[in-house]
Amino acid sequence: MSGPDPSPSPEQFRELMLGEEPTLVDVMTCVFGIQPHEARTYETLLSHPSSTVAELADTLDRDRSNVNRSLSTLREKGLTTRERRLLDGGGHIYQYSPTPLPEARELMHDTLDAWTGYVHDRIDEFGE
Repeated sequence: MSGPDPSPSPEQFRELMLGEEPTLVDVMTCVFGIQPHEARTYETLLSHPSSTVAELADTLDRDRSNVNRSLSTLREKGLTTRERRLLDGGGHIYQYSPTPLPEARELMHDTLDAWTGYVHDRIDEFGE
C-alpha cells in the first residue's frame, strides 16, 4: 500500500505535541518533513517577498548554494514560487515569494489529514 510522503514523522509529531507552544518553524518542520533552516527560509520570505537568492542569503546569513537548495525544497512542497525577471542590461534573475500563509496553512492541514488517513488505514489493516 502506498501512502503519503513520509512526513510528518511520528517522532517529530510526538515532540511537537509534547513541546510548549510550537512555532511556525516547528510545525512546518514536522508536517512537511523539512529542515528547520528550510522553514526559516519560508518564514523570511513572508517578510521579504520577491527576494533573490543573494538577498535571502544575506538576510539569513547563509551560503547562497544552501539557500538555493532550501528554495528548491520549498518549491517542491508548494511553499514558494519563483518568477523570472528580465534585467535592463540583459540577462535575468529569479525572485522568490512565499505561498501566502493562509494557503500554506491549508497545505499543512491537507498534509496532516492525508498522513492521519494513511495511519488510520494502516490501523484498520492490522490483523487482516
